[in-house]
Amino acid sequence: MSLSILSIAYPLAPAGPDAVGGAEQILSVLDRALVADGHRSVVIACEGSQAEGVLLPAPLPTGHWDEDARRAVHERYRRLIAQALDRWRFDAVHMHSLDFHCYLPPPGVPVLVTLHLPPGWYPEQIFRASRPGTWLQCVSASQLLCCPPGAVMPSFIENGVPVERFPAAARKRNFALTLGRICPEKGFHLALDAGTRADVPVVLAGETFPYPEHQDYFRNEISPRLGGPGHRFVGPVAFARKRRLLSAARCLLVPSLAPETSSLVAMEALASGTPVIAFPAGALPEIVEHGRTGFLVRDVREMADAIRMIGNLDPEECRYAARTRFSARRMIGEYFDLYQKLAQTAHVEEPAHFVP
Repeated sequence: MSLSILSIAYPLAPAGPDAVGGAEQILSVLDRALVADGHRSVVIACEGSQAEGVLLPAPLPTGHWDEDARRAVHERYRRLIAQALDRWRFDAVHMHSLDFHCYLPPPGVPVLVTLHLPPGWYPEQIFRASRPGTWLQCVSASQLLCCPPGAVMPSFIENGVPVERFPAAARKRNFALTLGRICPEKGFHLALDAGTRADVPVVLAGETFPYPEHQDYFRNEISPRLGGPGHRFVGPVAFARKRRLLSAARCLLVPSLAPETSSLVAMEALASGTPVIAFPAGALPEIVEHGRTGFLVRDVREMADAIRMIGNLDPEECRYAARTRFSARRMIGEYFDLYQKLAQTAHVEEPAHFVP
């Protein structure tokens, strides 16, 4: 069955293969797979996004992203969604954004919402939405357990990465890597502290978005720590450079202070043969096998100790775990099966009784 899918990204972060955020990366993987398999893929995302299918871009606000800017963006998204639904027939709409409830399509086409963030970050009303034919999907077991009973699909689809595109380096270099959107909850200042304590340089790669609290965090917590033993901030990195950094690093540090629902960068590191040292936040214990593919630590001191011990772990164990557990092909297949089932609900009178 040929599919026609409308994917909707978070309106304030570009989607595409070089995206910083995990939600935007997952959308991009699914968009490319739909086109490669001969299906229709239409993507609504902000300007600066990339898509293999048809891209309907929305302009980003200028200046600070305050509430007035968000309301204007939501209105633009509602217009683009209406235009897309008027132009094409879709089997399903797949929404990936935190604020999806602000621009849900009108009743009719089935809507799948992947919850990429901790359930507590969403407004409570999303778990009792009245729009028929709307389903919420989790990405990890820990995230599913945190949702209200009966509010989401009973099973989760774990994220995946293109493991075959992350080759292992012939030789590791003497630095630890930490990578992602630079904001307080990611705890990158703690990774820099751990590197200083272990006397190992830390390379920080990522982007600081124009939210005042994010910019304050970089200025007050990150910049002063860059004077450590060879610590460097390299800014946002595209896929090719990210792949080189992940392959060459002796380890990846994931010092998240938030209950992570997944961690694409941890999966990518393992695919590169690079062990992961992480706080046991949210789903990270589902990804990192302590003592085999990395270490789960409780604080900066333990993270520093783990950096010193990382040479005891076998890179091939990391690569094996990634190939067998975190393949994008597995994830794509599960979503495509779900798209097919959702498409069938468009032809029944009570789609709320759909069971995956």
